Amino acid sequence: MRILLYNIRYAIGMGDPAPVRLPGARYLFSGSGTLNRITDFIKEQDPDIVGLIEVDTGSVRSGRVNQAEAIAESIGHYSSYECKYGEDSVNQVLPILRKQANAFLAAPRIHGERFHYFDTGIKRLIIELELNDVAIFLVHLSLKYRHRHFQLRHLYELVDRSEKPVIVAGDFNTFWGENEIFLFMKAAGLRSANIDGIPSYPSRAPRLELDFILYSDGIDVSNFSVPTVTFSDHLPLLCDFEVAAAR
Repeated sequence: MRILLYNIRYAIGMGDPAPVRLPGARYLFSGSGTLNRITDFIKEQDPDIVGLIEVDTGSVRSGRVNQAEAIAESIGHYSSYECKYGEDSVNQVLPILRKQANAFLAAPRIHGERFHYFDTGIKRLIIELELNDVAIFLVHLSLKYRHRHFQLRHLYELVDRSEKPVIVAGDFNTFWGENEIFLFMKAAGLRSANIDGIPSYPSRAPRLELDFILYSDGIDVSNFSVPTVTFSDHLPLLCDFEVAAAR
């Protein structure tokens, strides 16, 4: 199977100056043609599973286009998505912010998805996708170091309860790279598919390893790469794997 992880930054591009000179204004305008370029790239990779971070599910910024559904329809996948903020967060009712989500795309269909929430941080969503032989968790961890480590403890508990081999993928916001999640990985019995520590951020000149695909025993990784495409401020991760129980 092939999994593609990509923080697409709401298809606004790499962060070019916005038409309006206001703080954060670039997040209000989608990049012209960026969603199409991202979609074409994903289609070329022919993934079985896609984990998308920072997806717009239909705000004015995206022209009311649900980016998760648009990409899924184009590549022949089904989609599952949810707002990335906590269920009681004020962001759930604010324009644009309430449409900021994370998403799984999968073929031939999505089933067994669950939505969990961290109890700390602003970005709280955890999507669990349970397939026949593997459970996959998609996360976008907090920018704050202390909150990230509370979130990692919560994530450890979810991984530890799984009766299937596990993949944990997402934007971990780990400004110290794998060193920051070393103890979490050891406790949860996870390894990084990115054995060379290839950085994924910023896409123009990558120097930080923020994005990870982690996997447990029972999963064999046969190929891993970080394609150098600059449709977002993050580079995507691409991983081919097999589940031992499926052989």
